Amino acid sequence: MENKSNNGLAETMAAFDRIARAPREAVIQALAKEANKFADTAEGFAESSRDTGALIDSISVTMPGRSTPPFSQPGGSRIAGETEVIVTVGDTNARYAHLVEYGTSETEAQPFFWPAYRLLKNGMRANINRAVKKAVRDAWKNQ
Repeated sequence: MENKSNNGLAETMAAFDRIARAPREAVIQALAKEANKFADTAEGFAESSRDTGALIDSISVTMPGRSTPPFSQPGGSRIAGETEVIVTVGDTNARYAHLVEYGTSETEAQPFFWPAYRLLKNGMRANINRAVKKAVRDAWKNQ
């Protein structure tokens, strides 16, 4: 007869280990999907300010461990964290994203970044939360 003295502790601890590892990939996939949706929406909103297209082309999604473009907004070049996906606008060819977004004393603001964020933020949050919960549930069930 098998010794059952651990009352399922080993299986429970194995499930906790799976939960600690499994969601990371699912979260990164969900973040990337939502970030790309956000970038596409911002590009669409930026169409009204199109001159050369450099600003629209500078909207980018940076995956974990990668560097954001130089001169990107917000914050310039930096490395994305291990569970961080960053959407930026601006690069060496388009250093004026903030001027388009907020306007200047001589030009009207043509917001595109923050309106896209405000439009999508609740849905993005819900989709990412759903992906995390599913990953944890699947890891617990060892699927």
